[in-house]
Amino acid sequence: MISSKQKFGTDMQKPAFLSVIRELARTYQAFEQYSGSHVRALGLTTCQFDIVVTLGNTPGMNFRELGEKTLITNGTLTGVVDRLEEKGIVRRAADSRDGRSQVVSLTAAGEQLFSEVFPAHLEHMGKAFERMSREETETARQTLERLGSIFNLNEEGSR
Repeated sequence: MISSKQKFGTDMQKPAFLSVIRELARTYQAFEQYSGSHVRALGLTTCQFDIVVTLGNTPGMNFRELGEKTLITNGTLTGVVDRLEEKGIVRRAADSRDGRSQVVSLTAAGEQLFSEVFPAHLEHMGKAFERMSREETETARQTLERLGSIFNLNEEGSR
């Protein structure tokens, strides 16, 4: 097996995508710090916030739908929903479409929380994004969408 040092030694150039990976990781870390610190200041964990804003303005959703929309793993999702239920933010009810699953929805207190934290966080995030023009924002969205589709295709192809 050829080591990366042998493959990309001093006389060979490193692949251009390495700088993209590095910048993507740095950007993600900066985003998480900026967004996460605000969410924590609102009194929520990032997973709790994600669930509250995903359920906001909906009649609720089952765990599968909630997991897909939030990208929170099943094991973590159950625990976070348990804690939100203990705080009176969400409730569970039998799913009328499938008796084996439950629908998670916001309680009145959860709806109130959503109406406070979602606009506040949008304003916070808007302060960062207002530094970009509409064109820059759209270009970034398209580029990230394209990058995501490349990795999704690779994931599907390797199954």
